Amino acid sequence: MVQKRDFRRVDKYVWELPKDVRGDMRVPARLFGDAELFDAAFRDRTVEQLTNTTTLPGIVKYALALPDFHQGYGFPIGGVAAMRADSGVISPGGVGYDINCGVRLLGTQMEQEEVTPYLENLTGAIYQTCPSGVGGKGRVRVSERELEQLVTEGARWALKQGLARQEDVTHTEEQGRLAGADPGQLSARAKERGRPQVGSLGAGNHFLEIDVVQEIYDPEVAQAFGLWENQVAVQIHCGSRGFGHQVCDDYVKGLQSAVKKYGIQLPDRELVCAPIDSPEGRAYYGAMACAVNYAFVNRQVLAMGVREAFEQVLAGQVHDFDLFQVYDVAHNIAKFEEHEVDGRRMKLCVHRKGATRAFGPGYPGLPADYRDAGQPVLVPGSMGTASYVLVGAQKAMELTFGSTCHGAGRTMSRTQARKTVWGADLRKELEGQGIVVRAGSNRGLAEEAPQAYKDVSRVVEVVDRLGIATKVARLEPLAVIKG
Repeated sequence: MVQKRDFRRVDKYVWELPKDVRGDMRVPARLFGDAELFDAAFRDRTVEQLTNTTTLPGIVKYALALPDFHQGYGFPIGGVAAMRADSGVISPGGVGYDINCGVRLLGTQMEQEEVTPYLENLTGAIYQTCPSGVGGKGRVRVSERELEQLVTEGARWALKQGLARQEDVTHTEEQGRLAGADPGQLSARAKERGRPQVGSLGAGNHFLEIDVVQEIYDPEVAQAFGLWENQVAVQIHCGSRGFGHQVCDDYVKGLQSAVKKYGIQLPDRELVCAPIDSPEGRAYYGAMACAVNYAFVNRQVLAMGVREAFEQVLAGQVHDFDLFQVYDVAHNIAKFEEHEVDGRRMKLCVHRKGATRAFGPGYPGLPADYRDAGQPVLVPGSMGTASYVLVGAQKAMELTFGSTCHGAGRTMSRTQARKTVWGADLRKELEGQGIVVRAGSNRGLAEEAPQAYKDVSRVVEVVDRLGIATKVARLEPLAVIKG
């Protein structure tokens, strides 16, 4: 059992577990956080799961957990691990069940005072145009053939269908399409679950928020992103729905035989994996990339639903009610990238599970209008609390494989939250703060109560002071929509 005393502090916000602490570790483990956050890592299985991750074949440098870390499946949430592309493994537990759960931020040309009189109607309209709830049906129904095109082409499919604008695609991570998607690696059940849910919000921690930009920390970068104080914005937080869940479930079960076939020793069967360059590894990657592309399309279709709602309510009431896309980022993904390891460039498969890519200025994969500033990083808070826009930095490339936090991070399970918080009381509390709430159930509200999460401002402060992503703007909610 790893204990606090086994870690050494290598920086004010970096704690390292040397690889000689446990005989099966291939690399050290690193936790990022202040002293209080570090202590919290020992209250669940975060440290155990992070240590287990260091045992995977082909892992380089160290396994790391960002300050929003908490217990997950296999990998901890907030976990990042990079494997050699030529000799490493790929693990569904390193991506998660909600493949490409992520956030899209839309900006407007409106200030809070212009929208306030219409906020109730606007929230109600979005609740109608953006379907939500467990098993909820989406805005767009597709045939099996269309689904295969959608998961292969990603945002380009949405563009062809008139469901996206070119600037939406440009301002999406990977331009809304992860290469290597292979519909031939999908189960019939995954396709069956995916077809009816395109353009749906789902439930759990997914949400859609109308926000106001409360504070600007970096005016120059904020201007590049099109943000200013008192501006109204919209966040969409969701992923690949039942489709991605099924893909993960299929391969968590299916790869158990690959572990035996390739003689991989694992301390936890939840870390099930396969060599990247094996038939099984390639099959998982092809299916995962399909789910990644599905999620990009899902958020895109929801964005068009939000635009539709704004037009329904605000046409003739305000001068300019249109929404432009700031950026869309993935939080649960495995991607091939080049990073420097021991002084040389190396092709790696970077697993980010509850972590955001945070590439700094000059990265050629960024939109031309953001290249001088760096990549937008979107960090949603828990319900009713602040969210943040940050910008990626060069230091992330040195410390975290170009990664940073993705949110606040849970401190309570959903079951604990339901026992601690009464949903109806939380609804009244939020409404008492002037926040309009639309939710499918009070039970769902209780599960996502702010008390169930870390303080997102504290988490963001750590990554900002570390310099792996720096603060650009803080957003506060005006309206919250949940399944």
